[in-house]
Order: sequence, then structure tokens, then C-alpha cells
Amino acid sequence: MIDALLDILFGCGHRKTTFPLTSGGNLESTYVVCLHCGKEFHYDWKQMRMGSPIQLQMAVTPQPTPHAAGLARRSFT
Repeated sequence: MIDALLDILFGCGHRKTTFPLTSGGNLESTYVVCLHCGKEFHYDWKQMRMGSPIQLQMAVTPQPTPHAAGLARRSFT
């Protein structure tokens, strides 16, 4: 829990990362991954250093619950 709080306040302090990975051949989409906590960070080839964390966006589609789906099919007449 203390590690999570320190990560929130100061960012990832871990120094062991993957080699810079480039997706799609675009150098602007280069990133590294911390081998300790799994966070992804932008990587700047010009400065040869790790940049800001990458904010992952997850698409969540709401699924109907079985109870709600059963109520929708029932007829109350």
C-alpha cells in the first residue's frame, strides 16, 4: 500500500525497463514498460530518456445483469 501511494505521489521510481518498443514503425509511438510495476511510459529518442506515463483508455460496455434482463422480458399485464 505504501508503494502505491509513493507511485501516485512521485511516479514510478523503478529503473529496470524494457528496451524502447515502437508500434507501427512510428517513432512518436515509442514506449518503455517498467519491469517492476508494469506501467508504460512514452520514450523520446532525441533525448534518449523515458517520458510521461501513458494513460490507458479502456472501453467498457455495460452488460445487462441477468435479473434486469429477466424483468425486461416479463409482461406485467
